[in-house]
Amino acid sequence: MTVIKVPHPPKGSLNPDRPASSLLLAQVVHLHEAEKNLPLRYRSERYIKSVRTEGEAASYIREVTEAIHSAHEEARRGRFAIRRKAAIAADTAGPRRKRSGTRRSAKKRNKVRGRRRG
Repeated sequence: MTVIKVPHPPKGSLNPDRPASSLLLAQVVHLHEAEKNLPLRYRSERYIKSVRTEGEAASYIREVTEAIHSAHEEARRGRFAIRRKAAIAADTAGPRRKRSGTRRSAKKRNKVRGRRRG
């Protein structure tokens, strides 16, 4: 894989009091839409129309990103616990019972029953 080097921004370019650009505000709106799908305990209480500067946008983006990661981590742990319980239940269920009769393909069943494909 080819490594793409991205240069660091020049010193002094970070200004948290600078008004946020339209691109940054669009990202805030996008994250707000994603935040609506999170459980209530992970949602921020922040009103996004009040985000005006780069510093405010950065703190909101950080807060929502961490909430999304936390919600996904909790969901992953829940899925793992369910899978583990199912595996334990399968181990204690005992041996499986064999099916009675033989299994035939649809072609053979139709041949036995005298049906034709048409």
